[in-house]
Amino acid sequence: GITVADTKFEFGIVEGELILIDECLTPDSSRFWPADQYAIGQSPPSFDKQFVRDYLETLDWRKTPPAPSLPKDVIAKTSAKYIEAFERLTSEKLL
Repeated sequence: GITVADTKFEFGIVEGELILIDECLTPDSSRFWPADQYAIGQSPPSFDKQFVRDYLETLDWRKTPPAPSLPKDVIAKTSAKYIEAFERLTSEKLL
């Protein structure tokens, strides 16, 4: 299973009505941790975009556009994390 460590919901007002304006509970809007690896005081592996953030922190980049290109291995590992999150949540193989 997966622990949802945190998430965000984004809302807006359209014609006076409060509406949800972004995706919910995805690896882009949430931090997912493997439930079987959670331990208090430790940062478990995650199934979200934190892997990309961690890579970018190793670069000499001022966090202004344009963003640096991601190496193929970072893209592949990020894809694998998203696929694993899907498979843990649904108990189905994606690929």
